[in-house]
Amino acid sequence: MPPMAFTGVVTKVGCMNKTATVTVSRFVMHKITGKRIERSTKILTHDENNKLRLNDKVTIRNCPPISARKRFKLEKIIYSPETERDMAHAMLTKEMVTGQ
Repeated sequence: MPPMAFTGVVTKVGCMNKTATVTVSRFVMHKITGKRIERSTKILTHDENNKLRLNDKVTIRNCPPISARKRFKLEKIIYSPETERDMAHAMLTKEMVTGQ
């Protein structure tokens, strides 16, 4: 299988150990009307350190089979809204502590 990399959004995490579900979306043209249609695929992804969170935007890459349905590994996290929220909260509490 040739090397493939996809960008998608984490839609399910925490149900299985070291596994996250990533939804990869793409647009196709309808044959008759010519309109764009969004198609999506759910892919089970191997997350070795369980660091993925819901709604993270990630890049995944294919690899040799890890289990019956897992054929992709996490390559990198592009954007993580929950991590950024936690960092903002930590900075806010730090300012409150040092400001008093």
